[in-house]
Amino acid sequence: MSAAALRAHIEGHRRLWMLGALLLAWGAAMLLINGPRAAAQPVTAPLIAPARAAALIAATSGDAAIEVKAVGEQARLINAAMPIAAGAVASARPFDLDGDSVDHRRALLCLTQAVYYEAGFEPIAGRRAVAQVVLNRMRHPAYPKSVCSVVYQRNSTPVCQFSFVCDGALTRAPQPAAWAEARDIAAAALAGYVEASVGSATHYHADYVAPRWAPMLSKVAKLGAHIFYRWPGAWGTPAAFTGRYIGEPNDPAAMRPAPRRAMIAGSPVVVQEAITVAEAGPPIARAENDVGGLLDTSKGWTLDFTDPRDTAIASRDVVAQQHSPAQASGPAPVIASR
Repeated sequence: MSAAALRAHIEGHRRLWMLGALLLAWGAAMLLINGPRAAAQPVTAPLIAPARAAALIAATSGDAAIEVKAVGEQARLINAAMPIAAGAVASARPFDLDGDSVDHRRALLCLTQAVYYEAGFEPIAGRRAVAQVVLNRMRHPAYPKSVCSVVYQRNSTPVCQFSFVCDGALTRAPQPAAWAEARDIAAAALAGYVEASVGSATHYHADYVAPRWAPMLSKVAKLGAHIFYRWPGAWGTPAAFTGRYIGEPNDPAAMRPAPRRAMIAGSPVVVQEAITVAEAGPPIARAENDVGGLLDTSKGWTLDFTDPRDTAIASRDVVAQQHSPAQASGPAPVIASR
């Protein structure tokens, strides 16, 4: 080998050595800054098997959702014994909706109703968590892709996901201050506020019932009288929430169940059960088998008004219904899980 070739060979090895040294120095710096897992490749969570997803949905909706292990004090003991899922709670992504659109006005009404009638007198974190659950569901592949469609969801006729839609709660005049607070909470959620304490939770139930589906999910937090859960495994991580918001194509008033009707003396009439319209102050009445708002009720009759504060419209619509021809309809709605 000539002297020139030898020098070139040595220079090449020197450059390779320097490059290796630089790479080692960079790796060491990254370890110091970010910890020992910084250089690891991100692990993609496996998708949930379709059969498993179907089983989870079936267990938390419809008739299966109202099955409980216990109620009352025994249920509280069972719920307290169930540990919080290990690991940090990953916050949901903010959701920001244009405040001047028809979509926003409809979404605001539906979300305000959910916050008020589901948790109107709970601690503020509990009310914010209910709003977060609705938005989380809207983004998850297991649920509809609009706020109102989530709130008024009926998995199969006549099943309602949120109790106030079908249990007659809308006949109760809202307490003005609590309604205004619920509206503020809903507006903040639609403007990007995230209730981080419940992360990607999509379910909750009252602490005085122990539903059979609870152990199938991951317990996230307890806020006030409600216990919050997320889907298990990868299906409950932020990466699974890939649904795209489609807007609010339906008027909330048109989404409510029709009044329950019956045949009396051969003529169809609206069955108007005895309803006391009173201030909806605490506590909001719930049945003994309230599994996250699941009420075994024969009611199905609700007022049909756009905003519960607008009593003039509500009264006008009720009077119009009473004087309009009635037609027979199917069985009264029943309530499913949320």
